[in-house]
Amino acid sequence: MYKAKKTEEKNNLLTQRVKAIEVKAPKTISRLLEDMSRTGFQGRSLARVVDVMEEMIKDKDTTILLGYAGSLSTTGQWKIINWLIENRFVDILVPTGANISEDIVEAMGYSYWQGDPLVNNEELFKAGYNRYYDVYGKESDYLEMTELIADFIQTLDEGYKYSSREFLYLFGKWLLKKKIRSIVAVAAEKKVPVFCPAIADSPYGDAALIAKSRGFSLTIDAIKDYVEFMSLGERVKNTGVIYIGGGVPKDFIQLFAVTGDLLYKDRKIPNREGGLKRSSTDETYYPHKYAVQITTDSPQWGGLSGCTFEEAVSWGKESPQGKFVQCYCDATIALPIVAHALAERIKTKRKGTDFSDLFNL
Repeated sequence: MYKAKKTEEKNNLLTQRVKAIEVKAPKTISRLLEDMSRTGFQGRSLARVVDVMEEMIKDKDTTILLGYAGSLSTTGQWKIINWLIENRFVDILVPTGANISEDIVEAMGYSYWQGDPLVNNEELFKAGYNRYYDVYGKESDYLEMTELIADFIQTLDEGYKYSSREFLYLFGKWLLKKKIRSIVAVAAEKKVPVFCPAIADSPYGDAALIAKSRGFSLTIDAIKDYVEFMSLGERVKNTGVIYIGGGVPKDFIQLFAVTGDLLYKDRKIPNREGGLKRSSTDETYYPHKYAVQITTDSPQWGGLSGCTFEEAVSWGKESPQGKFVQCYCDATIALPIVAHALAERIKTKRKGTDFSDLFNL
């Protein structure tokens, strides 16, 4: 027994005791997470998510990119994203099209409704409701939101090829004038660029069809979008990434670390230091210094949504010396807890990376 103990101590196997959580009231969310950090499993991971996010927010040399996926705006999460933007805890937002359109329904004054997943879905359809697991939405509200986007599209220059960032900034300004403070509206107000690489796969695509039926053709140039996004690499020092879910937003942001150099003939991003090299190619990699993900996707299926940050090190997407944590948890549980803990810990607004010159449209 004594010999085994000495071996464990020598190999540093036993460095931190698990500490049982004691129920005490009152207790702040931040203090609860501190207690959870001394436990295990996903409770411990959730505590580490807040710690890493707090560190990246306080790192003045770090630009923060947020990928926002899943059907979360329908479940009451979208104002948390607004809060992150308003406090400049986000410098660049990359959402799915659904998450920056379905929030508009509530911002317009309509509602989503708590429902039952064990329901007659044929009856729901006939009654004019769409189901998001245990949330119901009225199709009439959804269509009105889509028509609103179509109305905006018809205010644009039909002969111009927009990047999604340009399009969403102009839309955000338009919404602000109507006092509809959705995610893209708040982002426009705070000069936070929003890129939506799969924008057609959402009510924005549907709105473009409506505009087309009225005789207006919208062009959003995906390659222009990609070039514009990657060119921002010239203006950052370090990067920290936050992923709520996975999907296209995660992949788009992960590529920011590994393919931005391809925009330049010498395969180096101008004005940026700290690039890594492989022995087999002339590429330069700029891995993320911090990385956080809240996801329900598992890594063993091989998809990007569940891919671990440790695996991403092999691609050059994350720094081997970086700080990263993945919490396998429903975002509707984790995100409110994380946001409230950050509100308790960080009392001042962050200055953030200045991209204001991008908005001279």
